[in-house]
Amino acid sequence: MIEVIASVLPFKTFEELKNKVATLRGVVSTIQIDFCDGVFVPSQTWPFISGGFDDYEFQKIMNEEQGLPFWDEFDFELDLMVADAVENFDIYMKLGAKRMIFHLEAMESLEDFRNFLEGIDLYVRDNIQFGIAFKPSMPLENVFPLISLVDFVQCMGNDKIGISGVALDERVYDRIKLLREKYPDLPIEVDIGITEQTAPLLVQAGATKLITGSLLFNSHDKIGLVEKFREL
Repeated sequence: MIEVIASVLPFKTFEELKNKVATLRGVVSTIQIDFCDGVFVPSQTWPFISGGFDDYEFQKIMNEEQGLPFWDEFDFELDLMVADAVENFDIYMKLGAKRMIFHLEAMESLEDFRNFLEGIDLYVRDNIQFGIAFKPSMPLENVFPLISLVDFVQCMGNDKIGISGVALDERVYDRIKLLREKYPDLPIEVDIGITEQTAPLLVQAGATKLITGSLLFNSHDKIGLVEKFREL
């Protein structure tokens, strides 16, 4: 069965994030929160738009006074569209997500990033799954050496990331097919460009997880849409 993950973007405040997550209760079990720093991507989300790590609500999570919205009802994955994902890994880890996604284009050195992945503590790996994301323009030859060090990959559906409602770049289909042929058991997520027309084609190509944002939030039948995608 295909896993359907709801993507929350954009949001400017913790309260807005909370309100968006609340509308997904009973619809999905996993939510992807997109963190955008305004550096790696032009857009900004909480907490970067309101004080960064010094933001009051962010600090409450760091101090274990609260968790991510409805943390006891959802599994969260963090899509770290930020320039400091490795540098501040320990901070992001404290947010309590089940999965963390690193963008290869944000890395100054893929060799240094590989060393980072190799050095992650085994206890941490027992509790968090790690994924790598990459744009359609990223050569897959840069991705292959890292596959053995992660739990899944996320194919971005367009080079324009951090923006809601962007169309799918059709190059993604062939990239997924190649990944599936080379790594038969690799979980493959697709983020950006998921529609009722593209979803079946992405699954046929080899995708196992579909990230849906604006399509889901704009749907009059969220549960029906999720069920339809799960059965692809």
